[in-house]
Amino acid sequence: MSQAAIAEKQLLVETAMTQFQNAASVVVMDYRGLTVQEVTELRKQLRDAGVVMQVIKNSVLSRAAQAAGLEGMDDVFKGPTAIAFSNEDVIAPAKIIAEFAKVASALEIKGGVIEGKVSSVEEMNALATLPNRDGLLSMLLSVLQAPIRNTALIIKAVAESKEEEVA
Repeated sequence: MSQAAIAEKQLLVETAMTQFQNAASVVVMDYRGLTVQEVTELRKQLRDAGVVMQVIKNSVLSRAAQAAGLEGMDDVFKGPTAIAFSNEDVIAPAKIIAEFAKVASALEIKGGVIEGKVSSVEEMNALATLPNRDGLLSMLLSVLQAPIRNTALIIKAVAESKEEEVA
């Protein structure tokens, strides 16, 4: 193998390692059986959410994962593998891929990484069922508002009962 080819492969490994290290979450999937149109649509949905989907050789992914300190991913890197990296939203890639897999049954999540921790298929599917960031924030806001709203309703009820007593 020539020095240029070795340097090129080393660059691919370093790039993938950096992506593993910087990612909030990574989803590894088997895309075998998807049509070109389905892959294009999946890439578009992921891109709209700020997620990068790539098809990288398993040997490169395996070396990059080891270099990034992610042990136990060799079993995931078998067969045709596509990988989705998200640097911001932890839930987005798993959610989009799981939803897309309902329509395109050929798509299958093989595993992934959540905030630097290797995760199983079950953990990735559980992550996909969580609401997105906006949904979680609205749930938090409603929980924070509930005591204030309840207090306001009690004060209003007391005020109305006092008005009825006076009248």
